[in-house]
Amino acid sequence: MGILGLSNVDNKGIGRRNILVRPPEPPEEFLMNDPTNAIYIGRTKIFHVPFNWTFQRVTNPHIAVVGITGSGKSYFVKTFLTRASFIWGTNAFIIDWAGEYKDWVKQAGGKVISLAKGAYINLLDLGGMKPNDRVKQIMRTLGILTDIERYPEQRRLTEQAIEKAYVGAKFKMDSKTQIDGLGRALKPPTLRDVQRVLETQLEQGSYEFPAELENAIYRIKQFTREGEDFFARQSTINLEELTKVGLVDLDLSGLPDEVFRGLAGLSMLQFIKEKMREEGWSPTKGLKLIVVLDEAWKIAKDDNSDAVMIVREGRKYQFGLLVASQNPTDISEAIFSNVGTTFILRVKFERYLDYLQSTLNFSDYMRREVSRLGVGQCAVNMAFQTTAAFSETFLIDKIEGEEPMQELFLDFAEATGAEGDADSNVASFERDELKKKLRSYGLSDEQTDIVVEIFMKKNRHIKAGPFVVLLERYGIGRTNITEFLKDLGLEDAVIINVLSAADSLKGQLGDQDITEYVLGG
Repeated sequence: MGILGLSNVDNKGIGRRNILVRPPEPPEEFLMNDPTNAIYIGRTKIFHVPFNWTFQRVTNPHIAVVGITGSGKSYFVKTFLTRASFIWGTNAFIIDWAGEYKDWVKQAGGKVISLAKGAYINLLDLGGMKPNDRVKQIMRTLGILTDIERYPEQRRLTEQAIEKAYVGAKFKMDSKTQIDGLGRALKPPTLRDVQRVLETQLEQGSYEFPAELENAIYRIKQFTREGEDFFARQSTINLEELTKVGLVDLDLSGLPDEVFRGLAGLSMLQFIKEKMREEGWSPTKGLKLIVVLDEAWKIAKDDNSDAVMIVREGRKYQFGLLVASQNPTDISEAIFSNVGTTFILRVKFERYLDYLQSTLNFSDYMRREVSRLGVGQCAVNMAFQTTAAFSETFLIDKIEGEEPMQELFLDFAEATGAEGDADSNVASFERDELKKKLRSYGLSDEQTDIVVEIFMKKNRHIKAGPFVVLLERYGIGRTNITEFLKDLGLEDAVIINVLSAADSLKGQLGDQDITEYVLGG
């Protein structure tokens, strides 16, 4: 039995013992907000306090979400949008880079708009703006997505041609009026009209630098060629309705590359921003609209992007921007510095942790906890409206969604000969995020469903070697498989051993069906 005794301890000694320091969680009154006017996320890790998020507690309603592949980002986004709709009647507009959300939106009764599959956006649509303002937006967008800023003369020619196209369509450059003298609606020009202006100028032969003019025409033609004219036709989308029809998914997966996707994403942000400005604040409860940008690094990383501008404008237009990425360095530091809330799911790589810690200024303790988060667990960083005498970064034990989160496990212990804690030899990921990743590698919906079904039949666990062989027999290359394993946080040495185990297994299998092998093992 121990013996109690008294001892003299100076102030510094008491401070080192932290006996009077509050654990890193805000007080209950900052977490337990009115459930009829806030979104339930889950319970805190230390005191198990129910956390109901509301934008009324933070500096603005904008949100950043980061976490590696399979950590539960998509699950969180779907839960958040569903509950915002229930609580506030909030509309949602998803700028869907990889087509990840379209199936869910259809199931939820929302509207899916698939560009390159019958839907078009006229880049020169005004969306209630003055032509002068729209021209500036278009040129800024081209500056972000192309190298036009390196060629000032081509930039000037392009800008002038866009202005002439508007004037030729009877628009007044400094007016929002979009009707002619007889009260008829004016039809906006298109990029084909801009191309014709430049071509006419070249044919006239009066311009002293024809090579610059030819290059400016070539730039425009990239967006007007038959089959790639997704932004050079009159819009099939009613821009006036997009912010008021509930749940909308703008599917960009059919567009040919990042430039086209970026052009669509930035244009929609610009139109929505102007629409919100026009409507202004209303005395209704909650948020009118949440705009989701998921893995849109092309437009979330540039400090001149409208995503950054929207975040900096704060809460005055009663809509929120939600930016999500597996790589936090793909999100501009200006966004992290200005969003009201950041949800940090599992992050493994030291450079990502360095970036987050330096940007959000959380403790070394919190950094260690973030690196150990499981699927669906997260840290939350909030910029409270009032000065906080407590930690603004805290841990959530589990995101509690509308349906149970389905976690799948990849066991690489046998392939590597690793020993020790079983948890250290297993990588885990959320089911729907696995399906998203496999679809991005070219697997069909049917094939991704089969892979998930195999996991479920094996009690949600598959050994890493057979999993690699399974993916290869579906046509996924080693480069993509290696990328996937890295995204799960596996070290290079472990990945090499896993791939070696897969090669050995292929030699043993011959023509045997890998599915039968996995299910029978």
